[in-house]
Amino acid sequence: MRFSIDSEQLESGAVKRVEEMIQQSPSVCYQCGKCSAGCPVHYLMDIPPNVVIRLLQMGQTDRVLESRTIWVCASCNTCSTRCPKEFKIAECMDALRELALATGKDTPSEKDIKLFHREFLKSTRRFGKVHEASLAAFYKLKSRHFFADVGAGIKMFFKGKIRPIPHRVKGVREIRQMFEAAGYGQKVEQ
Repeated sequence: MRFSIDSEQLESGAVKRVEEMIQQSPSVCYQCGKCSAGCPVHYLMDIPPNVVIRLLQMGQTDRVLESRTIWVCASCNTCSTRCPKEFKIAECMDALRELALATGKDTPSEKDIKLFHREFLKSTRRFGKVHEASLAAFYKLKSRHFFADVGAGIKMFFKGKIRPIPHRVKGVREIRQMFEAAGYGQKVEQ
């Protein structure tokens, strides 16, 4: 489900919108820090996950929506799994990305991160799961970072970590239908 929100609504109701999207309130968080301690990409974030939740509790949504953190989050659910209050932090990060896009506050400080996310979703929609070789190829072509990680890519290929030919999973049609139902079908392919 996609939400369209103007900036006035954002100021007064962003936290409420996040609560609607994830069916949970950030107010349950008591700042134990387990989410940040377990996050495999916290070192890339400008605001740790627990501080993102604290900022939401304090109504400082602009700071959160303009942060690099929501875009760097890998949505691996380590944070959500570790949370003693069972707060869906990874879903919250997804909702915050949606809000950032809907309100035009999607100016991630991480260069080309939206392009990477779009290519990731295209690969998932196309094959039913991410195909790393095509994801890397399309991302490199569109970002023009042709040789940035070529050494690591070659090593991964020879260790069998990157397969040149994609493997389609069963139920690709159902996965595409989920993209369509979520409103990502045509948007992802743009």
